[in-house]
Amino acid sequence: MAATGTEYGIQQAAELLGIPIQKLRRWDEQGVLVATRTVGGHRRYSKELIDRLAASLLSSGAEQSTRELEAIKRTLAEKRRIIQLLLESEGRYRDLVETSHDLIWITDAQGRFTYLNNAAHDILGLAPKDLIGRCFFDFEADASHISNRRFLATLKRHGEVKNYVTHLLTAKREDRWIGINARVVPDENGALLGIRGTARDITEQHLATQRVEHLALHDALTDLPNRHSLSRTIELALQSGEVGALLFLDVDHFRYINDNFGHRTGDQLIVGVGSALRDMMRSVSGELFRLGGDEFAIHLPAALRREAVGVAETALDAIRRYRFRASDDKVISNLSISIGIALYPFHGNDLPALLSNVDIAMYQAKDLGRNRHVLFDQSPDSLRSTHKRIHWAKKLRDALEEDRLVLFHQPVVRLNDQKPVHYEILVRIRDNDGNYILPDNFVELAESLGLIQEIDLRVIEKLLAFMIETGQQGKKVRYFVNLSRVSISDQRWIRRFLALLQASGVNPSQLVFEITETAAMSEIDVTLTFIRRLKDMGCRFALDDFGAGFSSFYYLKRFEVDYLKIDGSFIRDLATDEGSRIFVKALNDVARGLEKQVIAEWVETPRVLNLLLEMGIQFGQGYLFRRPTLLEGGVELLASSASAA
Repeated sequence: MAATGTEYGIQQAAELLGIPIQKLRRWDEQGVLVATRTVGGHRRYSKELIDRLAASLLSSGAEQSTRELEAIKRTLAEKRRIIQLLLESEGRYRDLVETSHDLIWITDAQGRFTYLNNAAHDILGLAPKDLIGRCFFDFEADASHISNRRFLATLKRHGEVKNYVTHLLTAKREDRWIGINARVVPDENGALLGIRGTARDITEQHLATQRVEHLALHDALTDLPNRHSLSRTIELALQSGEVGALLFLDVDHFRYINDNFGHRTGDQLIVGVGSALRDMMRSVSGELFRLGGDEFAIHLPAALRREAVGVAETALDAIRRYRFRASDDKVISNLSISIGIALYPFHGNDLPALLSNVDIAMYQAKDLGRNRHVLFDQSPDSLRSTHKRIHWAKKLRDALEEDRLVLFHQPVVRLNDQKPVHYEILVRIRDNDGNYILPDNFVELAESLGLIQEIDLRVIEKLLAFMIETGQQGKKVRYFVNLSRVSISDQRWIRRFLALLQASGVNPSQLVFEITETAAMSEIDVTLTFIRRLKDMGCRFALDDFGAGFSSFYYLKRFEVDYLKIDGSFIRDLATDEGSRIFVKALNDVARGLEKQVIAEWVETPRVLNLLLEMGIQFGQGYLFRRPTLLEGGVELLASSASAA
């Protein structure tokens, strides 16, 4: 057929290019030189393309034309390959999104869903198609309303929010805790076009964390808030500047029950007394705590003397009327308690002072014959406390002046082979009779007297001197040293401490400084600053007695400590208390997840050792391995542990 103004027929194209018609047909079928088709099915070729190819043949010959056509063929093949890869990539992406357990979602600028993957059914209880046009707020629990609005405001302000946790109710009214990551999608002018992100069902993890925190802040026997919970409550009350009352309650003659009927019966009595006091508190505006042993506490916010005395009398009456069956043939009907009362801020405007004074009042009630309440009185008890402070002030100053601080050491062992790898340094005071006074008897008083800083510094001086004299510096063994919160809060002491470390020449990485969790939480910013300064020098840090003053796992991430020492009260009860096992395992899992080494304190029995090994805890310390011994003369033992480390 004849050529049109812009096209050639197949015969004209073949003649101009100098190739057979059959080859042109084959090129058309292979996509090398594609022709268009008329209504009748005849092939037509672009005149411009054919003329350019013909001119190329004339100028450089048939061989060059063939090369150009081959290049066109390769280009087309590459385009087809790229398209195929894009289709495969899109398919993989679609499969990943649609099969993901995480909810993947997109909204418009008003927060209404425009896309959700199949995980929507598990998390929100509806199919994706049924959720289009709805939003997260349609499923929020009432308590989450305010925080969710803050989340949205933060997202719009910063453009992205990660790990936001909220409480939702599914379409079936089932509770869900979900973690959300979200990012805004702007248009070309920066205006909000929509939001997209992911959401994960974290209900199990959230409930497990709540359970662990509940265990940490509640007494395992009575499920009442414990001493740590009381400390937190009173601290907040004191910071608010409001008035209130604190009552300490102690069961009279409790030892008689334990000695005559056994500790299990004693525990049953504590549960019964706790239940009687809990019933009494239903009509009282306050909170009941169990402090441990046979001690309880009642906090009465906004209460003054009259209200506090009234509650104390009601509590006394409740216990007098309580009947406890100690055995099948023995009912105790003459139970009583002694109650101390202190009012804040009048009897203490900080936690230690208030707790000390209410404790004094409670023991005064004991001294006056029990089964009564006593309001803290400054005069007689203050005198007794003053005499005690004067006695210990002289005793501690004499011990410092006469160099009667003595260092003991106890090994930290690797649990799988029970080989010593590190040592904790423990201080004792040698009295005039040659006996050793344990730190529990003097540390708290030394802190209140302002002498703990000198004791801490003296311990470090003695340890550094020992390391140098016995050639311990540079070895693998590390030494754990306890520091007081009072010391690390004293800038003058810190300067002396840093100068002492720098002048010693001892490798800082051999020193691990321990701070109790309670001390760390009492002044978080001070603790964080101190830890950073010493870690910059190369020292290591341990958080001691972890769990005893539990606040939140959140703070564990903030403290850049290397070791976590689980409080011995949890380890001691590991074989008999499931709550302790749950708590210890949870603490170990969290700490190991944060790459902190875990040390179990108070390991005293093979049964406890086996439980710790099953939980994956690496290190331990306690009487099962070795009791504390004098540091002097322990060089051979230290040398052997250094080679084992």
